Amino acid sequence: MNNFKSSFINTIMSRGYFYQCTNLESLDEIASTDVIIGYNGCDATADSLHVGHMMQIMLLRRLQQHGHKPIIVVGGGTTKIGDPSGKDESRQILTEQQIDQNIKKITPIFSKFLSFGNKTNDAIIVNNDDWLKHLNYIEFLRDYGKYFSVNRMLSFDSVKLRLDRQQPLSFLEFNYMILQAYDFLELFRRYNCRLQMGGSDQWGNIVSGIDLAKRLEHQELFGLCTSLLTTASGTKMGKTASGAVWLDSEKLNPYDFWQYWRNTDDADVGKFLKLFTDIPLDEVSRLEKLPGAEINHAKIMLANAITTLVHGKDEAEKSAETARLTFSEGKIGEALPIFEMSLSKLDHGIPAFELFKQSGLTTSNAEARRLIQGGGAKVNDEKITDEMFKITKNFMNEDGIIKLSAGRKKHALIKVS
Repeated sequence: MNNFKSSFINTIMSRGYFYQCTNLESLDEIASTDVIIGYNGCDATADSLHVGHMMQIMLLRRLQQHGHKPIIVVGGGTTKIGDPSGKDESRQILTEQQIDQNIKKITPIFSKFLSFGNKTNDAIIVNNDDWLKHLNYIEFLRDYGKYFSVNRMLSFDSVKLRLDRQQPLSFLEFNYMILQAYDFLELFRRYNCRLQMGGSDQWGNIVSGIDLAKRLEHQELFGLCTSLLTTASGTKMGKTASGAVWLDSEKLNPYDFWQYWRNTDDADVGKFLKLFTDIPLDEVSRLEKLPGAEINHAKIMLANAITTLVHGKDEAEKSAETARLTFSEGKIGEALPIFEMSLSKLDHGIPAFELFKQSGLTTSNAEARRLIQGGGAKVNDEKITDEMFKITKNFMNEDGIIKLSAGRKKHALIKVS
């Protein structure tokens, strides 16, 4: 255990969240004697959150688990601008209707990780459009713009790295850090929020808010950053060949979500158990040291724990049983993703590559062709090598099911009716 006064700081250190912090000693002192109100924000750029958001959501969860109060800021206002951090292109501009719809979809996801209600440390969700939309541009520039140095803003990674890559940065995006800094000030004024958390790419934006509060309110606020998480293979967390690993079951079924974690690299198991589950550290230490093939037991525990958190215990158990039946016994488990199709479409047969694309096992016809040509495609557990091979109703079992497999780990069912 680390020698900090507060259980919150001890936990984020021992479980691997910590990257850097402003005045860690002072934050630790306050967190050991008082309730810290801390926030993290996410813009409403899509109608679901994905695995890439989980690091920050889990940090809010840790904050609450140790008696402190989390605030989630959904960026109804800042989504209209676009955060330039880590991007080479300007964000697509969404309409207010699209932003509102995205907020409605992503808001319920937080209740899977956090408790909401009337207790002192219950979480709340706020929308920064509530205060940003009322700002008068001239008054805002006069009252707040004078506190921001362009020289300093250009030195922050979120801007500097974009310019170093010789990618254009619009004035619209350049304003993002000013608005995020103002968010922090506004949250302090409204809720006495004194801590902002985020990924290390947000450091410049966070310290800008701290500086603004110090100048205007003569108060010390705090910033706490996690490192940007990558897998052992060097890929960005939550990204796969098929796209983002969504937390919404309508965008990614629970079985595929479970499989994402089951397929974790051996070297990442311990790290992910610490970051994304509540499994005690002594048990994590035991699991990550399992030798040889026994490490698969740790991966199953990881997948079960995270799927339970995001989709519930029933879906986790169903996914685990489906995997057992599919891989150990060669049977069909009920949690496999299902693509429904009318019987008439199979009258003349469908080329195999088209069916693999339609089922969602590949993202394009070209990818499906490559899969089949490379020998990675199976229909009812029988390998096919001709992408034009016709799949007909003769492949249905007695329940009207055709099983498709892409490699050893991705499967889908075609349900014909």
